[in-house]
Amino acid sequence: MSVKILSVTLLLLSLCVCFSSSAGMRGPTRKRPCCVDVTNLDMSPEVVGETYREQASSHPCVKAIIFNTEYGQLCSDPKAQWVQDLTAKMKKVQ
Repeated sequence: MSVKILSVTLLLLSLCVCFSSSAGMRGPTRKRPCCVDVTNLDMSPEVVGETYREQASSHPCVKAIIFNTEYGQLCSDPKAQWVQDLTAKMKKVQ
């Protein structure tokens, strides 16, 4: 194999690798898992941090207020009084 052919082959191979890795970066963004059910039970003692997130209803997701707990996300009913009381004291995040 000549040096020119080898050089061109390596150049094309490196371009293919570059394009395939950049295509993966442009792919679809990962969405957070959504709440498909909410709790009405007062779980305020389990909530950690000073922030919460609102989730709109969009099938299969339901309208929810999402708090962080030591064990993960807590999907709660926005109409529950304890949720309204707690969100009034906290900062909303996106």
